[in-house]
Amino acid sequence: AVAHIELNAVDLHWDIIARFTATPMPLGFYDDWAKAAGEEAKHFNLVCDTLEAMGSSYGALPAHAGMWRAAEDTAEDLMGRLAVVPMVLEARGLDVTPDMIAIFEAAGAEQAVAALRTIYAEEVGHVAYGSKWFHFLCGRFEQDPKEAFHALVQRYFHGALRPPFNEEKRAEAGLPPDFYWPLAETR
Repeated sequence: AVAHIELNAVDLHWDIIARFTATPMPLGFYDDWAKAAGEEAKHFNLVCDTLEAMGSSYGALPAHAGMWRAAEDTAEDLMGRLAVVPMVLEARGLDVTPDMIAIFEAAGAEQAVAALRTIYAEEVGHVAYGSKWFHFLCGRFEQDPKEAFHALVQRYFHGALRPPFNEEKRAEAGLPPDFYWPLAETR
């Protein structure tokens, strides 16, 4: 699943550059997403190398289409794309990766641990890019960022935001708790 997520992230970061050209953005927007796409490609390769070392390969197991569904749903809405892909889906990686690292550490899978640590460290930046450019567009369109985020997530995200949340890493990426806790499913 992690390899599939990383490969989809590569595509989505290039897609955000190419798809939304009708919305004028500063050059930094394109620089950020090109850098993120390169890092996601590195992550995909790290995970594929790990799978091969374990006797498997990308495509050997089924994967979900959640990220691509989000891309299709937000194909005409840059703010929706930013809210759902980096600020919800990639932020979830910040929540779950520490436990994944612990599981692989306990199993002695050093290559997997190293790959996940790299992914975890760099994913904070990808979430931060989403937050930065989402806030930029909210300023341009005179929208309250928190209200806009809530409305867009409710419109486009088809899952539930489930705790626990990695509040420290989310804050480091520019996502304050009042963005995601009001949307959380706590049952």
